[in-house]
Amino acid sequence: MPVPMHSGGHPRMDDSMANASPARWHPATRFMVWLAILIVTAVANALLEVMDAQRRGNELELWQPMVWELSSVAMILLTLPLLWRGCQRWPLHADTWRRRLPVYLLASVVWSLVHVAGMMVLRHLAYATLGYHYQDDAGWLARMLYEYLKDVRAFFSFVAIEHFFSWFGRRRRGEAHLLAAPEDGAPTERVERPERFLVRKLGRDFLVATADIEYAQAAGNYVNLRVRGHDYPLRSTMAALEARLDPQLFARIHRSYLVNMARVDSIEPLEAGEGRVHLRDGTRVPCSRRYLPPLRARASQGVV
Repeated sequence: MPVPMHSGGHPRMDDSMANASPARWHPATRFMVWLAILIVTAVANALLEVMDAQRRGNELELWQPMVWELSSVAMILLTLPLLWRGCQRWPLHADTWRRRLPVYLLASVVWSLVHVAGMMVLRHLAYATLGYHYQDDAGWLARMLYEYLKDVRAFFSFVAIEHFFSWFGRRRRGEAHLLAAPEDGAPTERVERPERFLVRKLGRDFLVATADIEYAQAAGNYVNLRVRGHDYPLRSTMAALEARLDPQLFARIHRSYLVNMARVDSIEPLEAGEGRVHLRDGTRVPCSRRYLPPLRARASQGVV
């Protein structure tokens, strides 16, 4: 049975902030944009292949380079979710790109292997369906090296574009800043609890009350502050943010989540000792085994 929580006050934020709507790079929109870019590029490359063959005095039917290009497009589209997840999991910033560059280089090799292997299979299938035999004059090693030299440019172009849109999205929906910057590690002196966060959105500054934060979620080098249905990225670690927030109001429930106890409606135990926290607005956030017992004890004591 979920453990109910006592009701608490809901401090309001400025009307200008409550009416703000964050700009999101929706997955379906992002997929359609990349699909359009890849299809246009594939058609252009296929036409160039035919023109180059004619200039050399060779005959090349359009369907052949279209099969080559579309097989590549199909594999890129299939691997897009993994590429998106990787960009979100390992974001590149001025202070992280050097140590994460080897990770991206290794990922480019793995991605190229998957891309080329799948592409070759699709080409053989397409040719066989049309009654032809696909013949690749280059050996596998030469083909892999040739394709990787092309793929590594495409891979890092993709990463750059994805990070640009991520940065642009944060700029549009606003980034949060502590009025007093947090320090990493546990504080050794009295900690100043920030009552407000400064949010910069499209060149305008807003103040968000700390009590208005529903929960915080770790996201790479950022912590997303959830305020009335909107996410505001804060450049901080979860440990640094937890050290600055009032422990009487906020509780750690997961390695990636902090929750405002005044916003908690109930706690639902799950299998394997984990739990799920239900907030008053209907949002559900996970609670790990480590944090569930103290959270339930705090709830049963009516500590909010």
